[in-house]
Amino acid sequence: MRVRSAALATAAGAALLLLTAPAAPAAPAAPHDARLAAESVTVDPVGRIAADGSVTLTGTYRCTGGTGPVFVSSSVSQSDPSVRYGVGGTRAVCDGLEHRWANTGTPDQVVLKPGAAQVEATLMELRPMGIVPLPSFHARQTQDVTLTAS
Repeated sequence: MRVRSAALATAAGAALLLLTAPAAPAAPAAPHDARLAAESVTVDPVGRIAADGSVTLTGTYRCTGGTGPVFVSSSVSQSDPSVRYGVGGTRAVCDGLEHRWANTGTPDQVVLKPGAAQVEATLMELRPMGIVPLPSFHARQTQDVTLTAS
């Protein structure tokens, strides 16, 4: 029994030491992904509708490079948020600097009107993967905008 008491006393002492020991420094946070912070796309709060029905959307983007061509694409929805209409695409320059983008297009089979709308802009790369390039998304933003007649 004495051996068991001694073992119990030793275990209790070790536990007490662990409780009173200074806390170990916290593990360093996961390294920040600089690429995610350096890549972005924005949408300006106002878009334009021309008399011919074409829509122009604008904003800014920043990207840091890629292995394939990178584009800023945009789409707009107005009365039904689940239905989006593509509005052009712009080739992006991925040099880490902020650039302006402007996409103009006429959505098929729809007439957009001045007023509230929702725009989604996507910064997307076509990465070479074997025979077929695959999309790789760098950044995306959805923005409520006002479409104005121009």
